[in-house]
Amino acid sequence: MITRCFKLASLALFGAVLALAAAPALAADTQVAVAANFTEPAKAIAAAFKARTGHTATLSFGASGQFYTQIAHGAPYEVFLSADAERPLKAEQEGLSVPGARFTYAVGRLVLYSKTPGLVDAKGAVLGSGKFEKLAIADPTAAPYGEAAVETMRRLKVYDAVAPKIVKGASIAQAYQYVATGNAELGFVALSQVIDQPGGSRWLVPAADHAPIQQQVVLLRTGEKNPAARAFMTFLKSPAAVAIIKRYGYEVR
Repeated sequence: MITRCFKLASLALFGAVLALAAAPALAADTQVAVAANFTEPAKAIAAAFKARTGHTATLSFGASGQFYTQIAHGAPYEVFLSADAERPLKAEQEGLSVPGARFTYAVGRLVLYSKTPGLVDAKGAVLGSGKFEKLAIADPTAAPYGEAAVETMRRLKVYDAVAPKIVKGASIAQAYQYVATGNAELGFVALSQVIDQPGGSRWLVPAADHAPIQQQVVLLRTGEKNPAARAFMTFLKSPAAVAIIKRYGYEVR
């Protein structure tokens, strides 16, 4: 009887040890750096990811250029969702990411937006009208959407005239805040930021007016052995994630 009780106790203890050992693998956490334009869809994807897998994606938002600098200096991010293809490629070339894990998760769209109804016309002609004091854009040296905004204005041959009126946000999120708070009458923002905003006026910039905003993701070396990081990369390609990405106005190729 004593022997039998001892065996049962041993089995119970062994089972508890196995459960504890398996717990981190079943519910791990990954640190994800996310380009500011992708804030809302990333939040929705992270929620769906946790519901589907049990893993947690802890999100940080900012400008792609700033994130790359931080990653190059040892920031502990494990997945990097950039707003361009250049920085993920550079991360791969410089050995900061896992080879072969890079892919395009979304193609972004640029919008000229104002809270004022009727200010922005259907062709963006307001840029050449002079009927505004401030135009917000993201810093083109750090944010691909800012770079696309400058390229668009140069294509329209209005950049030199508009340049004195430009206010630069550190990221596309800050550029949007300038417009949302009225500190700038209009601004170039991401479609995802205003897709659910009622009222105002906007111009969806034709894709041909700037280089494609091809947004790529990489699995960083810091996340190579983290099952949650790898699972998040896989989940980004799932039908559930793709549906969320399209819902916010992005193209998926």
